[in-house]
Amino acid sequence: MNIAFTNILTALGLWAQEYALAVFGILFGTWILSHFMKSIITRIVRKSIRRGSFVSEIEEEKRENTLIKISHNFFKIFIWIAAALMILDQLGVPIGPLLTGAGILGVAVGFGSQSLVKDIITGLFIIAENQFRIGDFITVNDKYSGTVEDMTLRITKLRQIDGTIHYVPNGEVVVASNKSKDYSKVDLKIGVGYNTDLDHLEELINKVGEDIALDEKFAEHIIDPPYFLRIDDFGDYAINIHISGKVQPKKQYLINGEMRRRLKNIFDENDIEIPYPTRVSINK
Repeated sequence: MNIAFTNILTALGLWAQEYALAVFGILFGTWILSHFMKSIITRIVRKSIRRGSFVSEIEEEKRENTLIKISHNFFKIFIWIAAALMILDQLGVPIGPLLTGAGILGVAVGFGSQSLVKDIITGLFIIAENQFRIGDFITVNDKYSGTVEDMTLRITKLRQIDGTIHYVPNGEVVVASNKSKDYSKVDLKIGVGYNTDLDHLEELINKVGEDIALDEKFAEHIIDPPYFLRIDDFGDYAINIHISGKVQPKKQYLINGEMRRRLKNIFDENDIEIPYPTRVSINK
């Protein structure tokens, strides 16, 4: 028993002398390269993105961060696969037939994984055309809505407002509606009574929009202050008014809410009615 154990230790020692240092060197070198790869890619991407080609610094940063994340993931996988092949070569495993077999296997698998290829190709087009980036709020195929939390060449992860996360294969993205690219729009529709002085109403709405734009709490989020756009329709109970404005990406919900709050207050002060349907029941 002792002799057998000694033989095992001897064999391990010989193996360590012959292979361990080389294997350790490959693993350590790959780890170092993987560790510093992100900073290298970050530097290259930030220098490659043309300055001034985006509406704001935030838009430019989102584009850069998305490219950095995807490029880093791709190269990290690539260098670890290369390291694994180098280790096999050091251990005396012939990697030529392995690569040939992998090529044949790849062709065989390819026939059954066309959706995967479609996902990756679509992912490349999404990134190249800058359709959306990590941090954008999008709707996919009029079905899934949320903030892009992460992206790879294969899938897009959408975080819904209630916290639900959707994993959407890029190949399934037929229509992507980006609600936060470059800027967002205030898009409010309210109804007022038919007895309302519309000229006075327009002045009040524009004043509320300008007041919000001057408020230091909201000023940085506003590009064009909300304003009275038009009369949309004569409804059964109200004249429907359309309010518009331009704000920073994803800030429309914040400004919409503040507009509603302030409009309600100023309407009350000026006796402007916000009508609603009523039902009269007659008891016999």
